[in-house]
Amino acid sequence: MDSKTRTRQFALKIIAFIDSLPKDISTQTLAKQLLRAATSIGANIVEAQASSSRKDFTNFFNHSLKSANEAKYWLELLRDANKADKEKINTLIKEASSIANILGSSIITLKGKRKF
Repeated sequence: MDSKTRTRQFALKIIAFIDSLPKDISTQTLAKQLLRAATSIGANIVEAQASSSRKDFTNFFNHSLKSANEAKYWLELLRDANKADKEKINTLIKEASSIANILGSSIITLKGKRKF
C-alpha cells in the first residue's frame, strides 16, 4: 500500500474515532487538534507529489512526519486522560508510529544520509 493510501485510511479511522468520543469540552478540544494533525499527514504527501524539486518534496515529507508525531501526542493525551478505549487508541498510536517510521526512513533516503 502506498503512503498516500495508507495516510488517507488513517485519517478516515481518526475521523470515525473522533466521532465516537465524548462531547465534553476537553475531549473535543483535543479531538480538533488530533483531526488537524492526522489529516495533515496525507495532505502534505499529496503536496509532496506535486512539488517541483527534491528539496520541496523532502520538506513536505518533513511536515508529514511532524504531523504524524503530533497526532501520536494528541492520541496519547486522550488515552492518558481516559477519554476513550485504551485498546482502540493504542491501535491508532501504533499506526501513527508506523507511518512516522516510514516517513522518517523516506526522509533519510531523500537526503542521501542512509548508511549501509
